[in-house]
Amino acid sequence: MFIYSETRTVLQCLKILSRFTCSFQHSKRRTKSDRCPGKMPPKSLKKEKPIWWKCDQCRTTVLAVELAKHQLDCQNLELLSGFITETNEFHSTRLECGKLTACEELKDLADWQLNGLIILGSAVMSKLNLVLGDLIQVGFKNSDKTEKCTIIRTVWPSDEKGSRVLCTPLDEIAFNNNVSVCIKPFKKKIPNVDVLTLSSDLTDAEEICKSERTFLQLLQRQYQERILSDQNMLYLRLCNKLYTFKVVKALLVEDQASLVSQLEHMSIGLQHFKINANSKIVITRNNVADSISTSSTKFNITNIGGFGEIIVEIKQIIEVALGLTKSTLQAPISRGILLYGVSGTGKTMLVNSLANHFNCLIVKIDCSEIFSKFYGETEANLKKLFDKAINNYPNPTIVVIEEIHNICPKTESSDIIKRISHFFVNLMDSLHTSSKASRMVILSTTDNPDNLHPSLRRGGRIDYEFELPIPDAQAREEILWKILALHKHSLQMEDVKKISLVTHGYVGADLVSLVGRAIHETDAVVNYNHMEQALQFVKPSAMREILIESPNIHWSDIGGQHDLKLQLQQIIDWPIHRPEIFARLGISAPRGLLMFGPPGCSKTMIAKAIATESKLNFLSIKGSELFSMWVGESERAVRELFRKARQVAPSIIFFDEIDAIGGERSAESGSSVKERVLAQILTEIDGVSALKNVKIVAATNRPDLIDKALMRPGRLDRIIYVKLPDGQTRKEILKIKLSRIPVAVEVSIDDLVDSTDGYSGSEIEAVCQEAVLKALEESFDATEISRKYFDHALMVVKPRTSVELLQLYEEYLKKQRQ
Repeated sequence: MFIYSETRTVLQCLKILSRFTCSFQHSKRRTKSDRCPGKMPPKSLKKEKPIWWKCDQCRTTVLAVELAKHQLDCQNLELLSGFITETNEFHSTRLECGKLTACEELKDLADWQLNGLIILGSAVMSKLNLVLGDLIQVGFKNSDKTEKCTIIRTVWPSDEKGSRVLCTPLDEIAFNNNVSVCIKPFKKKIPNVDVLTLSSDLTDAEEICKSERTFLQLLQRQYQERILSDQNMLYLRLCNKLYTFKVVKALLVEDQASLVSQLEHMSIGLQHFKINANSKIVITRNNVADSISTSSTKFNITNIGGFGEIIVEIKQIIEVALGLTKSTLQAPISRGILLYGVSGTGKTMLVNSLANHFNCLIVKIDCSEIFSKFYGETEANLKKLFDKAINNYPNPTIVVIEEIHNICPKTESSDIIKRISHFFVNLMDSLHTSSKASRMVILSTTDNPDNLHPSLRRGGRIDYEFELPIPDAQAREEILWKILALHKHSLQMEDVKKISLVTHGYVGADLVSLVGRAIHETDAVVNYNHMEQALQFVKPSAMREILIESPNIHWSDIGGQHDLKLQLQQIIDWPIHRPEIFARLGISAPRGLLMFGPPGCSKTMIAKAIATESKLNFLSIKGSELFSMWVGESERAVRELFRKARQVAPSIIFFDEIDAIGGERSAESGSSVKERVLAQILTEIDGVSALKNVKIVAATNRPDLIDKALMRPGRLDRIIYVKLPDGQTRKEILKIKLSRIPVAVEVSIDDLVDSTDGYSGSEIEAVCQEAVLKALEESFDATEISRKYFDHALMVVKPRTSVELLQLYEEYLKKQRQ
C-alpha cells in the first residue's frame, strides 16, 4: 500500500508539473506575441485581467483585487491579504493549516506524507519564479509582529490565483496563533547531518524509552530529505498521540560542513542541515533519567556498601570496554561481565548504578518478554535489542541481562532453548567483529553460575565473573551506615557494630527491610531499641531456602564440663568474634574439632550450646543423610552442605556419628560411596574454596575408626575427650533437672550424686524421668516426688558404659598425646 501511494504521488507530481510548465510557457509565448507589432491576437479572444499590479510609489506588487484598498493607504501593508516586496518576498495573512484539500492529487495522502509541503497559488509561484519541488524559506510571525520561527519547506502549486497559503496539520500545531507568513526562495547549499540528537518531552520520556527503536524508525522515515534548523521542533503522531522532539545537537558530515555552511550560519543565525538515509537520529537519555525519580537516588554507586574492591575492578573493565580508557594490552577487549550471588545481595542495584555512573544508554533484556510462541520471533526480539544497543554508536551503551541462565541455560530442555542459546552465543561473538560495538559492554546476572551454559563462560564471551557474596560483619556494618545515612537516627558506632555482628546471613535487601521496620516502629528518631525490635520480625533471606536448626540450648542447660566449655570458646567463639587477636599474633584459627566419649555425655548438646552462645548458624548432618544410591549424588550432597554453610557464615557444621562417614579407608575396600563422600569432605574443608568463618564440629563414640587424613592439623585440629560426668558435674546436672520437678524434702541431691556414679548425663536424666513416671503410676494427683520413687528409678536405669570402652578411650587419648 505504501509503495502504491508513493508511486501514485510521483505520477501526480509529474502531471501537475507538466501542466504547470505548459501554462507557464504559454504565458511567455503570449506575452512575446503581444510585443510583436506584426502579429495581433485574434479579436475573438478576451483579454485576461492582470492578477498583480506593481505600485509606483512603494514599489510593492499587490493583488489586483486589492489595488483600490492599497491606494487608499499605500504605506499600510497590513490591510492587504498578500503582497510581494522588491526583494522577492511574499507576505500573506491568509495562512491556513489542516488537511491539504485544495489539490485533488493530495487528498488521499496521509498526514506524514504531506508533512513538509507548503501549497501556494500558481500566480504567486509565477511571480517568485518557483516551480514544483523548489525549496522556500517560511518565516512565521506572532501577533506582536515578532518572528517566531523559520522553517524550510517544499512548494506545491495549486490552481488558486489568490494569496492563500496552505500548510500541513503538523505545522498547525507548531505555528498556532500566527497571523502572517513571509515566504522567499531558498537556494543555499545544505549539508547532510551525520548524527542528530533529539530530546523528548519529560512526560513522554519513559514511554519513548520503552519503544525507542520504533520512534527512531518513524522519525527517520518522516523527516528523510527534510531540511531542518537547530531551532526547529520535530513532531510525530503515533496512535493518535502527538510526540514532540527538540533538536539538541546536530553533527554535520565533515566533507560538507564547509566554509559556505559556516558563513550561512553567521548570516542567518541558524544552522540548517538535511536528513538523508545515512543520517543517524539519537534520543538523548538525560531527560529519561530525569523522568524516573528513583534513577538518580536509588541507583547511585555511592549508596552501595560492602563491595568496594569489586566496584573498582568492574569500573576499570567497563571504562576500557566503553572506550573511556585506552587499554595497555594488545589483547581483545572484554565485553562480557557476569555478576552472581544469592537474591538480595545487590546485583540489580549494582548494574543500574554502574550504568547511571557512566551516563550510558541502558538496554535491558527481560527474559520473560523476549520469548514467543511463534517460530523465529524470539530470536528476532533478541536481535532487535542488540541492534538497539549497537545502533547507539558512537554513544556508550550498557546491556543489562538479568537471570541470563533463562536465555542460555546449562540444560537445553527443548528445541527453542537450544536455538536461543546458540543464537545468543553468536550475538556475543559478533560484538568483537562489529565496529559499532566498540563502545558497548554487557552486564549479566544470575543466582547460580553453574546453571549457565558452559559455552558462554569462556574468554571472548563472558570474560569476567564476580561473586557478590553474602556480606560479612564488616560489610554489613558498612551497608547499615549507607542505609542509615538516608534516615534520622541516634545510633552510635558501637550500636551499628553490635547489629552487624548479630545479623548473620542478612543480605543488603534484608538490612534495608530491617531499617525500614525500625522506622515503622516509631515516628521519631531511630535508636538501638527500635533496631532490636525489628530483628524479631526481619529474618535473613539467605537462610530461607536452607533448613537451619536454631538450637535454643545454653551453657546453663549443661551441668559441669567447665574445662570443655572453655576449650570450645577458644576454638569457635574467639576466632569469629575476636579475629584481630589472631591476626595480631600471626596465627590462624583452628578449623574444626572432634569430640569423642561414651554415649549420652551431651556431645550433641554441647555443640548446640556453643552455636547458641556464639550466635552462630547450626547445620546438623548425619551420615545416612549424605548417602545416595545414585552415582555422584552423595558427593553433590556434600558440596551443597558446605555451600549452604558458606552462604550463612559464620556457621557450624556438626557431623554426628562421623565414624559412619569418615571411617578408616583401606586398600581392599576399593572406591566405595563412603570413601568418595569422605574424599569430598576433605576437599571441602581445605580445598580451593575458602572455608571462612565455617567451623567443623564432629562427635563420635569410636574415634579409633576415623580415617587419619581427617584428623590431621588444618581439618579437625582439636580432639576433646568428653568423659563421664564426675561428682561435681553430676551434682550440677541433678540441680538443673530437679529444678523443674517438685521433689520432696527428704530427697537429698548429694545422695543421688553418690548413687549415680558411672552414669552418663542422659542416664541421669532418665533416672529423673523414671521417678516421675513411677509417681504417676500410683496417682495422677501426685504433687511431689519422694525418695522411694528415685530408689525405684535407680533400680530400673543402670549405667551402660562398659569398662572396655572407657579403657579404649584412655588408650586412644594416650596415642594422640604421644
